[in-house]
Amino acid sequence: MSSIDQQEKSAEPDWVSLPDEQLLDLRICDLKLRIPGTELSHCVRQLGRELKSHGLVFRPHLWLSDDWYSPDGVPGLAAPFYMGHPRLGKLEMNQMLEVEGGTFDWCMRILRHETGHAIENAYHLRRRRSRQQVFGKSSVPYPDCYLPKPYSKSFVLHLDMWYAQSHPDEDFAETFAVWLTPGSHWRERYVGWPALKKLEYMDELMKELVGVSPIVTKKERIDPIGRLQKTLREHYKSKRKRYGLDYPNFYDRDLRRLFSGDPDKADHPKAANFIRKFRKEVRRKVAEWTGEYQYTIDQVLQDMITHCRQKNLRLAIPEDRAKVDFTILLTVQTMNYLHGGRHRLVL
Repeated sequence: MSSIDQQEKSAEPDWVSLPDEQLLDLRICDLKLRIPGTELSHCVRQLGRELKSHGLVFRPHLWLSDDWYSPDGVPGLAAPFYMGHPRLGKLEMNQMLEVEGGTFDWCMRILRHETGHAIENAYHLRRRRSRQQVFGKSSVPYPDCYLPKPYSKSFVLHLDMWYAQSHPDEDFAETFAVWLTPGSHWRERYVGWPALKKLEYMDELMKELVGVSPIVTKKERIDPIGRLQKTLREHYKSKRKRYGLDYPNFYDRDLRRLFSGDPDKADHPKAANFIRKFRKEVRRKVAEWTGEYQYTIDQVLQDMITHCRQKNLRLAIPEDRAKVDFTILLTVQTMNYLHGGRHRLVL
């Protein structure tokens, strides 16, 4: 680590020692965060090395905001404020049950994706007819939700939730990310897939940009943290609402395959307590299998716990079998949600 990074890391802000309840009352603009000295800065340097390895001179500028995104027309990208300090990463975990981009590998996947958007902005690539023929037009409206096709071979797989399928711009960004990732072996991995033609097009397109300076060089920053007047509490209230679910109460039939409200089961363990006991474990497993946010899955779990409590359901089968069956049930309900055309856009 450089001496500058060490100095930045040693200058801890006053709010670091605050408990969550007090920290949540601070405004984002008052956090006074910087990128140098953070783990994010190491990821940015790695991104630069990857771009350099392909002969690209473009480097996206980066700023902290309230989410990951690359705004239209801007050759840069925003990272969420919690990437600016481990204490805020801990708060994010406490509030949302996970930290998007919180590991080196996860952060790099997101940075490569957002750089795909930024490089399109930098070189006006969306205007190219060939780009529109391969990926579609950017003018297609973003859907409020989309119905993914998990087995489609027309799209690359990079971020979770088949994100390339959501919009032509996301298809481009995901394809760029796979192309850029060291060791992705995309020619071998996607052999026989229609998506390979997109990767080959990307390879030729990026060769055209070797050594070419960007057309757009402005360093515009949209919603930087210094302008965000909302408190952390307000931010997370809004974010949880955004990632929450409005699930109908259709679990009863499936839940009664595992649990029972019959009087002769009155001495059996309560279903609500059973679910609560391994809630964290099953939430993590289902998140890994489905690519869904742990916070979203937790809302389904809470809905089920509430239903079991209201119906006074109790365990009707052996606990070991119930754990397996309940994990399957939760996975199915989550996938039903994903494939029900209600898949949200998050990047």
